[in-house]
Amino acid sequence: MLDFLVLGIATWLGVFEPSKNELQPLEALSWEQSALFELPEFERDHLSAGVVESYLQTLASRGFEGERQGIWIQSEWDISARNRGLTPLPAASLTKIATTLATLSQWGAAHEFVTDVYLTGKLENGVVTGDIVIQGNSDPLFVWEEAIALGNALSQLGIREVRGNILVAGEFYMNFKSEPLVAGKLFRQALDKNLWTAPITQQYLQMPPGTKQPEILVTGTVKAIARQPKDTRQLIRHRSLPLAEILRQMNIYSNNKMAQMLANSVGGAQAVAQTSAEIAGIPTAEIKLINGSGLGEENQISPRAACQMLMAIDRLLQEHNYSAADLFPTAGRDVVGTLQGRGLPRGTSVKTGTLDSVSALAGVIPTSDRGNVYFSIINYGGSLKYLRQQQDRLLNELVQPWQLKPSNFDLSPEPKWYLGNPHRNKIGNFN
Repeated sequence: MLDFLVLGIATWLGVFEPSKNELQPLEALSWEQSALFELPEFERDHLSAGVVESYLQTLASRGFEGERQGIWIQSEWDISARNRGLTPLPAASLTKIATTLATLSQWGAAHEFVTDVYLTGKLENGVVTGDIVIQGNSDPLFVWEEAIALGNALSQLGIREVRGNILVAGEFYMNFKSEPLVAGKLFRQALDKNLWTAPITQQYLQMPPGTKQPEILVTGTVKAIARQPKDTRQLIRHRSLPLAEILRQMNIYSNNKMAQMLANSVGGAQAVAQTSAEIAGIPTAEIKLINGSGLGEENQISPRAACQMLMAIDRLLQEHNYSAADLFPTAGRDVVGTLQGRGLPRGTSVKTGTLDSVSALAGVIPTSDRGNVYFSIINYGGSLKYLRQQQDRLLNELVQPWQLKPSNFDLSPEPKWYLGNPHRNKIGNFN
């Protein structure tokens, strides 16, 4: 099943249907909460350890300082190889693993962010004598297609003209813009096809054939308000895509603004770090965050913490028959976004991270002989193209003796979840 979602570009991607039961964080065992918590030592996978050692030597021969190269590879509790594994290192967008875990534990995979539209005044003969109020609730993926569909729902109610203003209340975001006036102006523009620019038309053309173009004239302006007016009537309740799909899109494109919006929804960077450490059962000192996206070298995560957070995500999703592969781009299925140009083993689900001097990669490889193998590679020192090539080479060498699980992805062109689906707009009753 493919999703037809456009985040700056249109693409067909694999999809799944989230459960309607919200996920709850697992209770951390008391020994996991100890500040002195250390994973037990197991007999190493000497073959994997040798491959990693050769990898580190190759980097050293090119001038990369060994103390700044972090690696952690494990299957369940069996640690195959590590280097600087417990040391927090600049993690770039591996930070989004923490944001994913914290958001998932807070809201659940099936959570839908709600955006409500209200009316002040009267609606007579297609004319609103009053204002339209849009009440946001932190939907990070409300984009042109969603606004066009919402405009069509207003047209379906018979609205042709608003002789008043667009009032923006709550946390309303549009096209990844969080400023209320900016987001409100974009929404107003989407409501009237006569105001569309070429990029809007381009996004509209990605919607299902036959989708109407709203033509609602708003004669007033856009204003931000602190709270919804008392004398209003609800017109429409708009539901976002399920959180699991939102997270997948965020991770495929490594969208920084979406990540920060989601982090804000659970209390900010410190809350993300604290929650993620608790759920993953690792010391809080191994996750240091200043935001939810990974922008800035001050965001630091140990290689072990990245793996443990991925394991925690899998545990949260297990009873719903999902896995990290449903929330992160997967080699062989997703060929856009951050996986473009990568040569990873088929079926490997990953999160990439890139800053000026940082190239990071963490993920999970499903195998038949050793279960899921979790890995985290955090490289520092520039030459990002070279580092990415070496990361891909390392993983391909590691998996050679492993029995990889077959990855037969359903690449049907029929969309399951897509932006602008009119069925996610519930029209109210206001006779």
